[in-house]
Amino acid sequence: MIVKILSRTIVTLLAVVVTGVGLLYLSGNSFIITSLQRTYFVGQVTANINDHTEFKTNVIAADFEQTTPNHPDYNRASLPTEFIRQLESTKTAAFLVVKDGQVLSESYFSDYHDRSKTNSFSMAKTVTTLLLGIAIEEGLVRDLNQPITDFLPEFIGDPLAEKATIGQLSWMTSGYDWDENYYSPFSPTVELYYGNDVRNFLFSRQFVDQPGDSWYYSSASTQLMGIFLLRAIQKARGKLSLSEYLSQKLWRPMGMNDDASWHTDGTGMELTYCCLNTNARNYAKLGQLMMNMGEWQGQQLVPSEFVKKMTQAKGDPVYGLSTWLGASHSPEFYSFSGHLGQLIVVVPEENLVVVRLGEKPYPSSNFIGVTAPRYIEAAMSLY
Repeated sequence: MIVKILSRTIVTLLAVVVTGVGLLYLSGNSFIITSLQRTYFVGQVTANINDHTEFKTNVIAADFEQTTPNHPDYNRASLPTEFIRQLESTKTAAFLVVKDGQVLSESYFSDYHDRSKTNSFSMAKTVTTLLLGIAIEEGLVRDLNQPITDFLPEFIGDPLAEKATIGQLSWMTSGYDWDENYYSPFSPTVELYYGNDVRNFLFSRQFVDQPGDSWYYSSASTQLMGIFLLRAIQKARGKLSLSEYLSQKLWRPMGMNDDASWHTDGTGMELTYCCLNTNARNYAKLGQLMMNMGEWQGQQLVPSEFVKKMTQAKGDPVYGLSTWLGASHSPEFYSFSGHLGQLIVVVPEENLVVVRLGEKPYPSSNFIGVTAPRYIEAAMSLY
């Protein structure tokens, strides 16, 4: 009798699961299954820094490596013991300090090393905006005030969208309807990450606020900017992907030490709001590029005036063009920032770049007021 009851229970549960899966597919919500497979089923509660193996990716090709020199005092001084414990407790992968253009200190934890490729998450937003600055300089995009409907005609007829500009997508003031949440499987952010076609998904939503009136951090805004940018590039250059454009304009000229990859959706569109995969030294070079106001070894790769605009607040006092700002702190800094505590912190006054990559964020959610200053303090203790 007990065996029969258990058998019926198992059959019932299986029927419920199969029905549930079927309903998710039929309702167009199969991304929920994908998200569960790549998170909870592998012991995670959200996207993780090593998930590039689960995605289709495009290659960002490197060329000849330009090695960042080691500082004369390379790894001579040690980070504070308590700080190292903090890095270990947050499952840090890498902590790297570049002083005066030279690697002063680098530490790797667990099985990570100097060539480990990990997910940038939203640090890619800053990189996408650097590409926008290059495209403007090349005349592929008119300027930051160009209406988004010039390359996103899907929004023609939406009266709010027709007022939005490409710059407002980067400033996060476009008014696009969004809920930024990586932890709920029903969040549009999760569908954007795990869905099969980001273009169709984003074009199905609307703008709900007057562009320029309010600030709201939105991965969707950067993805729309990426679609706009890709179309502008392809109009002039043919079937060039954003990964190829990034390789041509930054990755090869900067002598990155390895090919990188960029997550794509099922159609091959890069997830431009996130998901570059490279190592700590290459991330540090991106910070150094910003420090140098877009110049790299005599080449002006990104217009200096555009980089300056990236580090000026508009819409929110801690946010510029896809760049987080610590202007109220001493020393002042700005940063690339991503999910789970990925950070590239640039401190112009100290000619300092700090990179932290890892699996868990710092205990404080206030990375501008607490985390980044803590990393800067630890880096400065080395000299």
